[in-house]
Amino acid sequence: MMKKIIIFGAIIVVIFAALAYVSTTANQQKAEGNPYNKSNLHPETIKQLDDPNYQNIILPEELDEKLGNGEDLTVYFFSPTCGFCNEVTPRLAPLADDLGVDLKKMNLLEFDEGWSKYNIDATPTLIQYKDGEFYQGIQGAATNEEYTEFFQQFTLYSE
Repeated sequence: MMKKIIIFGAIIVVIFAALAYVSTTANQQKAEGNPYNKSNLHPETIKQLDDPNYQNIILPEELDEKLGNGEDLTVYFFSPTCGFCNEVTPRLAPLADDLGVDLKKMNLLEFDEGWSKYNIDATPTLIQYKDGEFYQGIQGAATNEEYTEFFQQFTLYSE
C-alpha cells in the first residue's frame, strides 16, 4: 500500500513538473520577438501581445531619449493587471487613433522602474509632454469626452 502511494505521488510530481516546463517554454516562445525586447514576459503581458489596443509600445530608453531631446509626446502608462486599464484601453486607443494622436504605451508591469522614474502614482495614467516636460495628465479612468478634450487642448497648445 505504501509503495503505491509513493509511486502515485511521484507520478503527480512528474506531471506537475512537466506542465510547468511546457507552460514556461510556451510563454518564452510567445515572448520572442516582442516589442518589449525581453525574453521573459509576465503572462498578462503575453495575453496582450496581439491585441491592437496594446501596440505602439515605448521602452524606457526610447522615452528617456525623446524627453531628453525635448520632444512633444503623449504616453499612456498602464499595467496589464490593472482592472481600470483593461476598461480604459479599449476606449482610449481607438479614440487616439481617430484623433490622429500618436499614443505611446508604457507597460509598468514589465518596466516597474517607471513608477518612480516618471512619477506615476496609479494606472491608468495619461501624460502629455511638451518640449520634453510634463504639460498635463489624467490619472485614473476618464470619460471619452474628457480624453477628447485632453487631446484637443494639447493639439491647440502645440499649434
